[in-house]
Amino acid sequence: MAVPGNVLTKWRKVRAFALGLPGATEEFPWGETVAKVNGKVFVFLGVVDGGHPPGLTVKLRDEAAHAHALTSPGAEPAGYGLGRAGWVSVPLARKGAPAAGLLCDWVEDSYRVIAPKRLIAELDGR
Repeated sequence: MAVPGNVLTKWRKVRAFALGLPGATEEFPWGETVAKVNGKVFVFLGVVDGGHPPGLTVKLRDEAAHAHALTSPGAEPAGYGLGRAGWVSVPLARKGAPAAGLLCDWVEDSYRVIAPKRLIAELDGR
């Protein structure tokens, strides 16, 4: 199953945004792409090799953002018990999927939940 070009472009924009945040690093545990800060995952970016539908998973503590994310087509609380902690999985290839800008907002929200205060201050100082 090939990933449509527009979905791949959106994924790449979100990945580049995440990796541009202060102290962000990219790793590949479990065969998928994740962005970490201070050794902790702040966004799961999945895979875009066509083996699984593309999507991302973010931690949203703000109730409004969390509720909004769950209204996205196919979105659901993340598996493995992460959903109870505010993690939401959002498919990227569904009709009506969020635009890259909104996804980046959610990635930043997730980053702010995970990152240490000094890196959040650096982000705010930009």
